[in-house]
Amino acid sequence: MTINMFNVGKIINTHGIRGEVKVLRISDFDDRFQTGGILYLDNNKGEPLKLVIDGHRIHKGYDLLQFEGYHNINDVENFKGLFLKIKEEQLTELDDNEFYYHEIIGCEVHTTDDRYIGKIKEVLSPGANDVWVVKQLKGKDILVPYIEEVVKSVDIDAKNVTIEPMEGLLD
Repeated sequence: MTINMFNVGKIINTHGIRGEVKVLRISDFDDRFQTGGILYLDNNKGEPLKLVIDGHRIHKGYDLLQFEGYHNINDVENFKGLFLKIKEEQLTELDDNEFYYHEIIGCEVHTTDDRYIGKIKEVLSPGANDVWVVKQLKGKDILVPYIEEVVKSVDIDAKNVTIEPMEGLLD
């Protein structure tokens, strides 16, 4: 039986000599990295390594985490470049019109007049709203802002998104 796991961060470096790691957050949920929380390290060796957070702080826009039993730089040096994950049962219930990135990526995008645009390949979070990166069959990727005026419907089960392109979006 495979367990569905989802990325919430990527360890990009160590920090200091006491076992802290610098994490690039891939989650909108601030509580993912709270002390006492459980994360899994995808070490690409089969069973993910279970980690319990025993220290968290923000430093220069990054999350710095420390894990129980890992209090020396040598303990975490080999974590660099690896992803921190959560299990499916750790996912938080979302409000209406909120989606997890893994639900949006892979959805097909059509216009309200039923023109096929492409598939969502990535979600960016640059500021006030997410931006969905749509890979077209030909040409450059299209950046679709996730705002009410543009995204008209999202059907996660059918993996389909309908948009009303604003002026210049498809040019």
